[in-house]
Amino acid sequence: MSHRVKFVFHQRSAQLDPLPGIGECQPGFFKAAASGDKCELCPANTQRRDPGASFCPCSDGFYRAPTDPPSGPCSGLPSAPRDLVATTTQLSTGKLHLSWSAPEDTGGRTDITYSVECQRCEGAVCQPCGEKVRYEPASAGLTRTKVSVSELDAHLNYTFVVEAHSGVSPFAGQAAPRSDRPPITTMRLVERTSASLSLSWDVSPRIRVQPRPIRYELTYRKKDDNLDVTTYIVLLLEKNFVQISDLAPGTAYLFRVQALGGDGSPGGSSIEEQFETSLEGRLTQNNTAVIFGAAVVGAAVLFVVILVLFLRRRKRNSHSRQGPEDTYFSSSEQLKPLKTYVDPHTYEDPNIAVLKFATEIHPSHITKQKVIGAGEFGEVYRGNLKMPGRKEVAVAIKTLKPGYTEKQRQDFLSEASIMGQFSHQNIIRLEGVVTKFKHAMIVTEYMENGALDRYLKDHDGEFPSFQLVGMMHGIAGGMKYLSDMSYVHRDLAARNILVNNNLECKVSDFGLSRGGKIPIRWTAPEAIAYRKFTSASDVWSFGIVMWEVMAFGERPYWDMSNHEVMKAINEAFRLPAPMDCPSAVYQLMLQCWLQDRSKRPRFGDIVSLLDKLLRSPDSLKTIADFDPRVSIRLPSTSGSDGSPFRSVSEWLESIKMSQYSENFTCAGVVTMDHVLQMKNE
Repeated sequence: MSHRVKFVFHQRSAQLDPLPGIGECQPGFFKAAASGDKCELCPANTQRRDPGASFCPCSDGFYRAPTDPPSGPCSGLPSAPRDLVATTTQLSTGKLHLSWSAPEDTGGRTDITYSVECQRCEGAVCQPCGEKVRYEPASAGLTRTKVSVSELDAHLNYTFVVEAHSGVSPFAGQAAPRSDRPPITTMRLVERTSASLSLSWDVSPRIRVQPRPIRYELTYRKKDDNLDVTTYIVLLLEKNFVQISDLAPGTAYLFRVQALGGDGSPGGSSIEEQFETSLEGRLTQNNTAVIFGAAVVGAAVLFVVILVLFLRRRKRNSHSRQGPEDTYFSSSEQLKPLKTYVDPHTYEDPNIAVLKFATEIHPSHITKQKVIGAGEFGEVYRGNLKMPGRKEVAVAIKTLKPGYTEKQRQDFLSEASIMGQFSHQNIIRLEGVVTKFKHAMIVTEYMENGALDRYLKDHDGEFPSFQLVGMMHGIAGGMKYLSDMSYVHRDLAARNILVNNNLECKVSDFGLSRGGKIPIRWTAPEAIAYRKFTSASDVWSFGIVMWEVMAFGERPYWDMSNHEVMKAINEAFRLPAPMDCPSAVYQLMLQCWLQDRSKRPRFGDIVSLLDKLLRSPDSLKTIADFDPRVSIRLPSTSGSDGSPFRSVSEWLESIKMSQYSENFTCAGVVTMDHVLQMKNE
């Protein structure tokens, strides 16, 4: 049943007068004092119930500040500040800068101020930062949308919450909305068909490390829907990508994604983005009959064509050198990420592989700024890339030194042919190549903090286990992607992991995947002995990377020679747990180092286990035990000059294991003779 309400207005006055014979105002109007003045319409956000009102009380959720006139409108609370981000030039300085955008809804007021709340977090336990932390200009009463925070400890995690306030906030009976959910920054189309769209999106850098993963709410609808009868479809997602099926061909859809908190509360939204399915398969009633008739004729023609092509290909395959990659691409599909890795060395002409998998960049779009390193083929620069119609971005530029041979040029560019096939947040991104000019270049995204091993050495002891495991989780995610692509890295090591300003770790250095050199300390036994490189041998290398991360960049096997390392591995020696290494993490390392490669975990298993550890921070509190009688099987008990160590403590110091001195003493291992006996047991 529906009800209709009819309103009748008299034209003789724009303002309703009191009812005849009554001196008071009717509902919806008020008069501040008994006088001959006309009744005034109740202002915005007020109640309009009682006749004869001298003022209009505020509606639920709206308030008046003490300085607001009783006859004025009521105000709502401001909405949450938006786009809260933190930036820092160096973590070691203990200083960062917070900035945010003003609330979308100010509640109708102009007296908006902000306050910043800081908490120190260890695992899932957080407590106020206290008076040690300094704010510039202040932590409360801020009128500008930025603040500097200093005196932060580098080894702790911090949570910052920014609140918006106005003159009515003290009377609201609740805290002003908070902006502690990461906003969505970019939404992109990954793949489309006539009936499906695959999308992914990015989240702005988080202010804190959270044990809980982010969840997302995706809402979408057809663009051309009548707004009165629009159908919205809402999906709750655990990952920052989705494939949506059963869509209409050649149709535009509007998408909006929102990050959710652990309690399901919404966070920052993306702007509404439009994506369209392809036209393939879209038919109309008018052309259905024509297409059906053509299909009958076409089927006969197609059969003949297929037969001819089959016979020709059968003949050609007996002597063709064409690789399987040609089945993946047409000219219109260049640069599309593949589901299976294609070895660029299968191309007879490597230059074709580069053009197939990488974007050509004109040198005028590249600006070199300074040398940041030296690669196998030449210097590496930091610089900027400014492509037409795109925002300028910082990049790393690999160059080819003068006097190169054609083979060196092809080997140099082959890395770009490999890298250009990958698209994952934990794989270094290829921006493009310069091949059509004298000085060849490979241009990639710029990673501010450089190689992981050096970065960890520079910040020794500054990160808690939870954050280190988060780094491992990112690396494992990138390696799972490569494994799913049937790509074997062969040179996975902390030196080949790059770190950006948000402490995201990305796998890099794909140039040695077919090289002759073998990095002994990181390589599985079967790969050393039989050159049997597989994803399982990459898993062994990942175990060494885990050890490097937990040891803050320490060199695996310390000063042992490559020969000693190989001998020790064959004698079942495994690296001992680094200091303060969680037991669960060390057990995963040992699983990665199983002699039987078929028993090692897969990268998918590793990602799942690390994800579980991050969801349950308490699981990282149990520290790995060290049993000197079982764990240590070193092939040498002498110093680098060949002379025996004078004491157990001196020996432990040489292998960076002084923290276990007490364990040795408790176990009765107090002389180097005892150590030798351990080795022979």
